[in-house]
Amino acid sequence: MLNKYPLWKNLVILVALVIGFIYALPNLFPDDYAIQITGARSSTEVNERVLERAVQSLEAEGITVKSSSLQERDALIRLTSSDDQLKARPTVQQALGNEYLVALNMAASTPDWLKAVGAGPMKLGLDLRGGVHFLLEVDMDTALQQRLEAMSSQIKRELREERVRYRGGDVDAGDRQIVLSFRDEGSRTEAFDMVRDQYNEFLMDEQTEGDEFLLVLSLSEEEVRNIQEYALEQNLTTIRNRVNELGVAEPLVQRQGTDRIIVELPGVQDTAQAKRVLGATANLEFRMEARQDAPASETEQYSFRDNPQRTARLERDVIATGNNVANAQQAFDENGQPQVNITMDSVGGDLMNRATRNAIGRRMAVLFIEYRTETESQMVDGEPTMVEKRVVEKGIISLATVQSALGSSFRITGLDSIPEAAELALLLRAGALAAPMYFVQERTIGPSLGQKNIDAGVMSVALGFGLVLLYMVVYYRGFGLIANVSLTLNLMLLIACMSILSATLTLPGIAGIVLTVGMAVDANVLIFERIREELKAGVAPQLAINAGYSRAFVSIFDANITTLLVAVILFAMGSGPVKGFAVTLCIGILTSMFSGLMVSRSIVNLVYGGRKIEKLSIGGKLANV
Repeated sequence: MLNKYPLWKNLVILVALVIGFIYALPNLFPDDYAIQITGARSSTEVNERVLERAVQSLEAEGITVKSSSLQERDALIRLTSSDDQLKARPTVQQALGNEYLVALNMAASTPDWLKAVGAGPMKLGLDLRGGVHFLLEVDMDTALQQRLEAMSSQIKRELREERVRYRGGDVDAGDRQIVLSFRDEGSRTEAFDMVRDQYNEFLMDEQTEGDEFLLVLSLSEEEVRNIQEYALEQNLTTIRNRVNELGVAEPLVQRQGTDRIIVELPGVQDTAQAKRVLGATANLEFRMEARQDAPASETEQYSFRDNPQRTARLERDVIATGNNVANAQQAFDENGQPQVNITMDSVGGDLMNRATRNAIGRRMAVLFIEYRTETESQMVDGEPTMVEKRVVEKGIISLATVQSALGSSFRITGLDSIPEAAELALLLRAGALAAPMYFVQERTIGPSLGQKNIDAGVMSVALGFGLVLLYMVVYYRGFGLIANVSLTLNLMLLIACMSILSATLTLPGIAGIVLTVGMAVDANVLIFERIREELKAGVAPQLAINAGYSRAFVSIFDANITTLLVAVILFAMGSGPVKGFAVTLCIGILTSMFSGLMVSRSIVNLVYGGRKIEKLSIGGKLANV
């Protein structure tokens, strides 16, 4: 029958619209301001008692708590406003101490029945609402210190292999020097020749103090700049890898100046985990346990992370570091305890083999090094103020006997828990930071900060959408009303698809929505004008409707496919806001074609199909049979 869809096609359209309505619905429930409490370490538990202390500290400060809940590994406290959120963070941090990490967050308020079917709101970009902004500073002094210590260990190892006797080698990071001491001038001369041939990044100076013959190796200014540039670029790469491990959509990671990095994570849900993973300078050093007769100047004493009362004396020389790790995976040993399986790169494997092939029977330690920022309360101008301080923790996580020469693959045991093993593997897999970084600035961007963008975006969509609806009703009358229903459903489907795909909506994405509305109405205009042309030619209304939809299809399809190709190219070649615009445009084109060709045709069929029509309300001169 003319202008009549079969039942199955109407049911398909209806099901699509119902699904679209369900998955678009969560966007009507705005996120709550919240703070999230998690352990500073993966093994630190957040329990009911910790949550109660946090809530009590907020109530004591007169901060209204909307609700509080204990989750799998953290706690969430919902608040009523952004001002309360900003006040709550330092209050709770002071109450709980440095064992816990308190982070700002935006908590979804989607009803449980929608969550049960996997429905959730769109993620909004930083320029609208939702997400976190970090400004991190690279510790360049520590970068130089680490580089000098690594080079000192390597030079001393080569001196031993060449049987050049030396007394010691001290690193002076402040003056950017390595000072080697020798008993006689001949040994110093041999060392001078070796260093000059192999280490041209040093400026060398021979000095004599009493009976000591010193060789002072100073880094050149150019080499200092190279080390600092390498540290910044390596940290940029590592942070990008860690962000990828977190699975954040459309992140921004870029350098600022000579020693800072900006990280923006739009739509991120677990800001506490993001801060812990991004800021953790978790690195490893592999060192041999010191011999009993080793001089004190060549050894260092460290405690075990799981038992601070237990200590071991290790050699200062580092065999290899986490920078040499090519891959790391969390696993379990034969006793079911967590471990990390490590694969070294070719350089690391060679260093490990050279160090252990003559050390069978001795014990090798895995030293875990962590740089982090802690907050403490201090009185400043008579007011209690939260002040951040930088802390370095070094602890042994494994001390095992070398049974045979090690190569590129081995394992680390002695970890506290499965989460700690998983996080260590993540950090090593993503890459070790070349130098520690500290959080200089952290902020969650919510409605109070992005309100102007939100208002402008909503206004642009509402104004554009309203003008289009008004024009269609005035110009096309009854058919214009049908087009308006189709356009409204198209907008609902677009929002639903973006919610299902967890796409991040940014201000350019709103521009894509406005453009989509224009393209969707363009399809209806083509169809309606074709129907009017058929009516003017004297064609019966039912035949005119059928001809309008069938003959306009090719033009609509060609125009939309061309735009879709452009959007795909933008998505493939662009980044950040450009990619967000492309995603919105791609989804909008597909939903526009569905609503313009299928949904509006279905409504027209329900209104006019299967019956005799004397006239059509489509604007201009009414057409009679």
